Amino acid sequence: MIPPQKQMMIYRLPTLKDKGYTMKKIAIAMLFAGSTLLMADGAATFAKCAGCHGTNGEKAALGKSAIIKGEDAAVTVKKLEGYKAGTLNQHGMGALMKGQVASLSDAQIKEVADYIAGLK
Repeated sequence: MIPPQKQMMIYRLPTLKDKGYTMKKIAIAMLFAGSTLLMADGAATFAKCAGCHGTNGEKAALGKSAIIKGEDAAVTVKKLEGYKAGTLNQHGMGALMKGQVASLSDAQIKEVADYIAGLK
């Protein structure tokens, strides 16, 4: 026989059910987290735009461009695609903007356009 001080205690780890979580609560939490991540992608992409356009798109970039805050997403997508292709040169900013958007995928362009549209 093993003396009581040398015996190992066996613990049962608590489960999610023990903590009061239900599948419905978990599903809602995952849905919320997923939508937050989608919004975060547009915000993360916009971070490099904020240097010129302002944290809320409230500035005329380098004193030349229009304010993009709240701009319709379809308009922003069209502009960013034009800059990326090198076919748009608004306010003489075509070369600069082409460099900024060259690495963005179509999905990232859509995400950042939706983010900009939501800026108030």
